[in-house]
Amino acid sequence: MSIPLAEPSALEEGALRVIPIGGLGEIGRNMTVFEYDGKLLIVDCGVLFPEEHQPGVDLILPDFEPIRDRLDDIVGVMLTHGHEDHIGAVPHLLRLKSDIPLIGSGLTLALVEAKLKEHRIKAFTLTVKEGEKEQVGPFNLEFVAVNHSIPDALAVAIRTPAGMVLATGDFKMDQLPLDGRITDLRAFSRLGEEGVDLFLVDSTNADVPGFTPTERSIGPVLDQVIGKAPRRVIVASFSSHIHRVQQVVDAAHAHGRRVAFLGRSMVRNMTIAEQLGYLKVPDGVLIDFKKARDLPDEKIVYMSTGSQGEPMAVLSRMANMDHAIEVSEGDTVILASSLIPGNENAVYRVIDGLTKLGANVVHKANARVHVSGHAAAGELIYCYNILKPKNVLPVHGEYRHLIANAKLAQDTGIAEENTIIASNGTVIDLKDGVARVAGQLDLGFVYVDGSTVGEITDADLKDRRILAEEGFISVIVVVDAGTGRIISGPEIHARGVAEDDSVFDDVTPKIVAALKEASGNGVRDTHALSQVVRRTIGRWVNQRLRRRPMIVPLVIEA
Repeated sequence: MSIPLAEPSALEEGALRVIPIGGLGEIGRNMTVFEYDGKLLIVDCGVLFPEEHQPGVDLILPDFEPIRDRLDDIVGVMLTHGHEDHIGAVPHLLRLKSDIPLIGSGLTLALVEAKLKEHRIKAFTLTVKEGEKEQVGPFNLEFVAVNHSIPDALAVAIRTPAGMVLATGDFKMDQLPLDGRITDLRAFSRLGEEGVDLFLVDSTNADVPGFTPTERSIGPVLDQVIGKAPRRVIVASFSSHIHRVQQVVDAAHAHGRRVAFLGRSMVRNMTIAEQLGYLKVPDGVLIDFKKARDLPDEKIVYMSTGSQGEPMAVLSRMANMDHAIEVSEGDTVILASSLIPGNENAVYRVIDGLTKLGANVVHKANARVHVSGHAAAGELIYCYNILKPKNVLPVHGEYRHLIANAKLAQDTGIAEENTIIASNGTVIDLKDGVARVAGQLDLGFVYVDGSTVGEITDADLKDRRILAEEGFISVIVVVDAGTGRIISGPEIHARGVAEDDSVFDDVTPKIVAALKEASGNGVRDTHALSQVVRRTIGRWVNQRLRRRPMIVPLVIEA
């Protein structure tokens, strides 16, 4: 479902404006802007990881255009938890204005500050805990503990005279969490009694029936797999999944193995988690990667990044035999993570590559080595019944997830007109308990490609895909500036077309004839002549070779 582009109407006095900038129709780029009385509050500021049809792209950022001219109005950025899809774009936002205050739990801010240090940005931070309230400009914020696949996650209740909004962030309702910190349903109930005017709720698992299994169910499986492994064990996970790393560390210690962290983000995040007490490592278990190579194979577990098949991450490099650790017969590789939609092909390529090298690859499809960090349908229904919100805005998910979440809300009695299926850039105004769509902004993808941010366009990515899939042909012709007569060429070179250059001998006379006809008609402009060359060889290649390569003609005057 898409809402037609429409310039938002002016914000009424006493109304709260809500604009999802990212995270709707996608898994990632989570960012929502709240506006009241001329001030802006941002909740989350994450990145989206590229898919195969976005070659060369490192990260995808939210489109900051709606707030670019209003940076001085931003009173704070509230970060619900420390996953990249919620904090990864913070450095890019603070490059626009470095003194925007960041609000979050201790672990979340520690992970953000480590990222900002790499960008040489010193942040202004406010550390908060569940149960606390803070007045930030015109917004009164109350923080609620929620359970997720990373410690210290928070939901936030945002109170203004326009009404109360509850944003869950990412959450589930694991009743036996590893750290004993459950989603605070008593606080949810209290907020429900007060009256939730708009509920922004995680949709990732809305189409999964029942309840998400408990994290504790993973421990015995990891313990069994690691205990039976004859040689080295390599476990891949998200670099911020502290609970999963804790389970791996515990299993390794129980079987007399030591653990080495691989990957810059894994080392950085786990060092922070251990220093803050969120990761508890028995003495003598951790070992530096370089020293680990001297241990017997049956005495080591490597904890790495790359569970989503990212090309430059540790696990992909192992599969491509481009890492110091060479996977071989008898090694065990565990992919202890979910499969983010869009990454399936990349992940299965890595699994296949590791299997070819002789590894026993254990993943979610053949063993319970991961459970989701998101609430399934049963948990969401439970929340709707507790909160009884007046209006619902499903967030964080592809469109099928958003629609499934809205349907759950309607099943509990919330009217269809009060469940808003929005897109990134949909402008929603809340006043007197009524939420209405006030407009639709045109937001795009902002690509990070090496050191460039926002310079790469969709047209550039289309060119890259054509180069990758169809190949490249260049044609060089030198013509007389006065007469248009060909002096040299056409000289044709092809790359990735899977044909010898001699195949183009048949089209050379056609190009010569087309240029002669154009010059006979008085065409002298080199750009126009280049287009003649492009059309001529393009038609021929399409008919003869059934290809549509990138064609770069160059006509030079002499």
